[in-house]
Amino acid sequence: MVVPLFGYLGTLPIRLWDESRLANNAFEMYDTGHVLVTTFEYSPDIWNTKPPLLIWLQAGLMKVMGVNEWAVRLPSAVAGLLTCALLLFLSLRYLKSFWFGFIAILVLITAEGYVTEHGTRTGDYDALLTLFTTLSALAFFAYFETKRIRYLYWVFAATALAVLTKSIAGLLFVPALGLYAIMRGQVLPLLKNKHFYIGLAGCLAAIAGYYLLREASSPGYLQAVWDNELGGRYLQVNENHPGDFWFYYYGFSELKLTAWYLLVPCGFAVGLLLKKDRMNRLAVFCAVVIVCFFLVISISKTKLHWYDIPLYPFLAMLIAMLVYTVFDWLRSLAWAHQHMRYNVWPFVFLFVLAINPYRKTLERTYTPEEHPGDKVFFDIGYFLKDALKGKQDITGQSLLYEGFNTHNLFYLYALRDKGTRLDFQDWTNLKPGERVIVPQEHIKQYVREHYDHEVVEEIGTITKFRIHGKKQ
Repeated sequence: MVVPLFGYLGTLPIRLWDESRLANNAFEMYDTGHVLVTTFEYSPDIWNTKPPLLIWLQAGLMKVMGVNEWAVRLPSAVAGLLTCALLLFLSLRYLKSFWFGFIAILVLITAEGYVTEHGTRTGDYDALLTLFTTLSALAFFAYFETKRIRYLYWVFAATALAVLTKSIAGLLFVPALGLYAIMRGQVLPLLKNKHFYIGLAGCLAAIAGYYLLREASSPGYLQAVWDNELGGRYLQVNENHPGDFWFYYYGFSELKLTAWYLLVPCGFAVGLLLKKDRMNRLAVFCAVVIVCFFLVISISKTKLHWYDIPLYPFLAMLIAMLVYTVFDWLRSLAWAHQHMRYNVWPFVFLFVLAINPYRKTLERTYTPEEHPGDKVFFDIGYFLKDALKGKQDITGQSLLYEGFNTHNLFYLYALRDKGTRLDFQDWTNLKPGERVIVPQEHIKQYVREHYDHEVVEEIGTITKFRIHGKKQ
């Protein structure tokens, strides 16, 4: 798990859109010490209306590790590790098998849609959300299996943490859990249990407490939550992210679970057919969670590729049911034990099955590279990363950039934190003697056409100019 989850986590520069927005939220919280209201450019952030649990973790890590990519991304990587630990814990305690958990983890960390950008490899909400939704669901399952009250409290605690991570997305497993309770005939016993109401009250208090405090500190917040996350996102296409009902299925089959997706129905069938009651019930539970969550996100009008990330631990368990059954059968072969000192066949099977998916995972994480279409766009990120390390001289210079620039703003914040000032500048009003850094070709062209200038240095797609004055 180490290389897929943690290896070279800081190699790629901060990504545009969500990761960079959250990174700037975290820096400003770290810089000001104000922990209740997330800000962007030091004003209350009404575009990103999610609660700040992830932001708190990132800001805390900036105090410990400094302002860098690791501080932004480490919570996601650790969440991935803990999610794997949950699968292993379930396997050891409930199925009494190390190897089932091992196989489920192997499937999970070789899923392109899980160990990826917006998943465990970047500072986005979804890996942390998946940790808490997985914990909540498995605790719910464990409660019905054992009737131990502590698991019921874990359900509500994890649900509260999921909501404080990504708002309403933390509740999207609730329909599946309700349906499973109906299928098990446990709705009335659950409703008669006083601990259910104590846990529910605690969960609601934690969630409502944050939202009400945030509204009191920044009036209009609750309306923004409604517009951006509830009616505004689920009932209509938001920010030009449409998709048909099968959007997520095509994602699994073509991009994000390509090595394993055909084994999902096979794993469910095997899980039902095995003469093992615990495996049967776990298969049914995983299937209910997967189908219900898939329906919820597929009916939504707004579609984004990472909305399905909470499904991956449950898909991994269904796939593991088939792989583990073959693995276990090979371990029990009598002739192998009679003719071989050590039965290697189950491990050969597992190696052959997993080596290609794992190799591809290592290629994506050990040596992460930009998509060819993105390389030019992110060149400025690599330049600013080098500047942060002292490898580029930016003293007394300004940055010219047009468009959404939160990925660059993070590095300007990080440089300022280290005592180096680099600001954005208006390229239509440059003064004689100014030195500017220009990554975008249309701005370079503007400088060439409108200013007497000198090219100081060219570094890849980055050009440094010294301005002598406007052309007459």
